[in-house]
Amino acid sequence: MEAKYQPAGLLIVVSGPSGVGKGTVCHSLRQRVPTLTYSVSATTRSPREGEQDGLNYFFKSHYQFKQMIEHDELIEWAEYVGNYYGTPRKFVENSLAEGRDVLLEIDVQGALQVKKSFPEGVFIFLLPPTFDDLRKRIENRGSETPKTLDHRLTAASEEVKQLHYYDYVVINDEVEQASERIQSIIVAEHCRRERILINH
Repeated sequence: MEAKYQPAGLLIVVSGPSGVGKGTVCHSLRQRVPTLTYSVSATTRSPREGEQDGLNYFFKSHYQFKQMIEHDELIEWAEYVGNYYGTPRKFVENSLAEGRDVLLEIDVQGALQVKKSFPEGVFIFLLPPTFDDLRKRIENRGSETPKTLDHRLTAASEEVKQLHYYDYVVINDEVEQASERIQSIIVAEHCRRERILINH
């Protein structure tokens, strides 16, 4: 008998409401698991302070983004608060085929689209401890108007209703604990019975 792990990489999808701390938790996770491949999303929103094109996002014009949609270059895309966000297809598919685990940090709409194309992916919902905590996090960004803040909180309450589509829920009460839990999920998923190849 010979046993080995499945050679293809895992697609790990982390999503949750805007302001829940997806970026911070995923940054911590990537420090814990340096072999993890981060899929950079495309967006039409303006860069926030310190963000770099190609590192945080691929910043696109609305025209460029619509061209990507028309040419089926995205595995998911969504419009959120007046801007488009999407995940480039070729990079993800090539990375998985090469045996690399790919981390997608996307919103709930996008995650549900990805689930249709990649049902074998690992879907993790990042949840705030409370909605008051979520409000404070968004306010602390300093980049939201009262109107967009209310819009994001309303959207968040709707997104939480989609929990049943996910495999796991991680509460982001403390960044290091949240990233440690996601790391544990990745290890466990590699050891799932159906991902072990056994030759008798």
